[in-house]
Amino acid sequence: MRVKSVLLAVVSAGLVAGALSSPATAKPVAAGPAEAPAVFAHPGVGVSRAQLDFVKAKVQAGAQPWTNAYNQARNSAYGSLSRTPKPRAVVECGPVSNPNNGCTDERQDAIAAYTTALVWYISGDVRYAQKSIQLMDAWSATIRDHTNSNAPLQTGWSAASWPKAAEIIKHAYGNWPNSGRFATMLRNVYVPEIINGSNSNGNWELVIIEALQGIGVFLEDRAIYDKAISLFANRAPAYVYLESDGALPKTVPSQNLNTRDKIVNYWQGQGTFVTGLTQETCRDFTHAGYGISSISHVLETARIQGIDMYPQYGERLRQALGFQSKWERNLEPVPSWLCGGALKRGLGPTTEVGYNALHTRLGIAMANTQVITESRRPAGTNALFVAWETLTHAENPS
Repeated sequence: MRVKSVLLAVVSAGLVAGALSSPATAKPVAAGPAEAPAVFAHPGVGVSRAQLDFVKAKVQAGAQPWTNAYNQARNSAYGSLSRTPKPRAVVECGPVSNPNNGCTDERQDAIAAYTTALVWYISGDVRYAQKSIQLMDAWSATIRDHTNSNAPLQTGWSAASWPKAAEIIKHAYGNWPNSGRFATMLRNVYVPEIINGSNSNGNWELVIIEALQGIGVFLEDRAIYDKAISLFANRAPAYVYLESDGALPKTVPSQNLNTRDKIVNYWQGQGTFVTGLTQETCRDFTHAGYGISSISHVLETARIQGIDMYPQYGERLRQALGFQSKWERNLEPVPSWLCGGALKRGLGPTTEVGYNALHTRLGIAMANTQVITESRRPAGTNALFVAWETLTHAENPS
């Protein structure tokens, strides 16, 4: 494995104040990066034990939309008990996964590990837990590195799913002899590739942040967790524009976007900034959805860990979901000032987590997001890092 520098120092950065109320059980974040919890909650990446228990009860009762969502996951290729893991020592991913030497295999095996862990938790069928373990063990025994230009993104995508699976298996199932080797894989193979973030399009760094946060929880490593939140403190406000930001969007300091022309170019040529616009809206809604999804995932994992970041970031998430959902619905002509009058729609299965957090738990009306979310249930997987979020988060109050 080639040597890569690992920077674990936490960079101070201000958080943007919001106006959303928060659950009384969670700790509001003061100005500055949220610190890791004194005691990590498990399972605690993306979905909590209480949320899993809520889903299990709904499926056992045959309630909808959870039962259809469960069947969708269980009957998918990711839930197959006959799946054979395809680990590689070196996963090489170039632009748009070309070359694709293990890229699809790694991402999909990681999603499969999470899928089978979920199916085990809900069904109690130990074969699914053992399948999840088989997939994780195969990769932890084999992988040594990620290479080529898409290595950071590939690492982020895969490492967003691995901890979700590992948390359920280690802390709910329990019988996993090689869990320590899996932890070593995350620390030695995945963390070095992504610990310094990314100055590419924002969806890269947001999924990297999501992955680092999840790894920090699984490893109970406060430095890794805090680095993720430090990166998030700069990236999330720079990804979603609010009118209160001023005439121009916020920027990530390391990107040196110090002129209006540079910012407009980075925002895909968009020069009119309105609340809810994302840095990749005018690229396409699919990539914008990736970024929005990762923002929601980071906020959810932080909440599960007892640190409520919704007061600081919930308004950005709400506006991003609402703006993209409105135009995804295609109810009116696109104005010429927005992406030159042409949008590339395709938001993907990325709205459930944020919609549940803001609408179900906080009681905020989100008409356009509601239409998109409910009309597309059960939400499946994007085959990258988002999977089965109708199952885990639809109307989940926990």
